[in-house]
Amino acid sequence: MIEIIGIPYDENSSYLRGAALAPDHIRKALHCGSMNLTTENGINLENSNAWRDAGNIKWQDETPTKAARAEAINEFVSNILKQGHQVLTLGGDHSITFPLVQAHAKIHPELTILHLDAHPDLYDELDANRYSHASPFARIMEHKLAKRLIQVGIRTLNAHQLEQAERFKVEIISMNAFTPNLKLQLDGPVYISLDLDVLDPAFAPGVSHHEPGGMSTRDLITFLHSLNANVIGADLVEYNPTRDLVGMTAMVAAKLTKELLTLMMR
Repeated sequence: MIEIIGIPYDENSSYLRGAALAPDHIRKALHCGSMNLTTENGINLENSNAWRDAGNIKWQDETPTKAARAEAINEFVSNILKQGHQVLTLGGDHSITFPLVQAHAKIHPELTILHLDAHPDLYDELDANRYSHASPFARIMEHKLAKRLIQVGIRTLNAHQLEQAERFKVEIISMNAFTPNLKLQLDGPVYISLDLDVLDPAFAPGVSHHEPGGMSTRDLITFLHSLNANVIGADLVEYNPTRDLVGMTAMVAAKLTKELLTLMMR
């Protein structure tokens, strides 16, 4: 069983808040009647018992520290994984990926992470915040939670993050080297972290950090369909409804949610 969970959290965002509103907006788009629940490879999710929407995480403490919030996410997801289920997470800002991967690494110690993003998110810290949404992959690699980190679509690599990438032996496929027909050799369990700003803002304006020169929606879907991998978990993050135009990005996020589900079912 694949459980869709929402993590409405954006306290580690560095520029704009709003991503905490995303999970419910994505659900609304998914079930709005404008699209059906059949995926591009012909799976009718409406009639499938392979997944369910488990709702949003319920915070026990309304004023926790950032570290406590991360631990709560880790514990919440760990409990689901211990039941033998898989998790597809709707964020939320990208900081949630660190505790999500912590939970998955307990079950899958030889994890490969496929990270799709405009930004490498490898800052040691940003604005004196080590839990920043610009830092999750630094924390993941420091804790040795993945044997391999592959980043695709990057187009904002500065000197500090380049040093971090070299330090952690990150494999970066920058946007100017990307093609939709890119073939990756992916062995063992794979976790996908998909930041919507990997897309060009023309296709996904509802993100906090517009970074021109990204993928088209079709290029991203073609790439996802081409993956030959054992996808054991995924997150979809950084949708910001306050920046969206007529719900356009919500529909993109809903479409990607469907296609990620089919990858995990495979």
